[in-house]
Amino acid sequence: MKKIIPVLLFLSATAFSQDKKPTDKEALLKVTVTDFNSVPRKSEIIIFENLKTKESFTGISGNDGKFSILIPKGCKYNIKFKSYIDEIDYNTIEIPSGEGQITSNLFIKIEPPKTFTLRNVLFDFGKATLKKESFKTLNDLVELMKIKTTMVIEIAGHTDNVGGAESNMKLSQERANSVRDYLIKNGVPATRVTAKGYGDTQPVDDNATDEGRQKNRRTEVKILSE
Repeated sequence: MKKIIPVLLFLSATAFSQDKKPTDKEALLKVTVTDFNSVPRKSEIIIFENLKTKESFTGISGNDGKFSILIPKGCKYNIKFKSYIDEIDYNTIEIPSGEGQITSNLFIKIEPPKTFTLRNVLFDFGKATLKKESFKTLNDLVELMKIKTTMVIEIAGHTDNVGGAESNMKLSQERANSVRDYLIKNGVPATRVTAKGYGDTQPVDDNATDEGRQKNRRTEVKILSE
């Protein structure tokens, strides 16, 4: 399960960023993103969405897990974490209004999963040809790989148990290859993506039902290193 713990440490009138400074209208947030062992997490995308206007402000953590961001005062914000290709709501913070310049420290701790399923990655029946409905999800993955420049992944193909084990293994490998080829074609270095087919050997649901078989036919991303 993905986790995040936002902690608004303090509010003060002291600026602490050489690049950004608070103003009468905008507060300065200094954000630190770590795992639960306090190890900095780089290239994490944190989004602050104004609950009223839905305007978003996005920051990306550096190698030290830190970034600074200016957001308007006197508003409540939904904190979102870009968990690979999904935006997930976690908590809210409120930046007070009033006179004076405001700065604050925000500590966020997260434990992203090492494996996730690519939703809406679809293939022609019995083939490894990607349907056009797959492109949005795959393009999001491409953009993520461009932000997380050191992340290495495995594309894992899975099938249900309909058909022979050998043919399922072959089909799952070909489908994983198709996804890998798409990523490489769109700018992801080949050295950062491997592909492996698992056939029907790792079901996540009961193959006795249509719903279960549908869940078992999936494409996963495994994070090998970050």
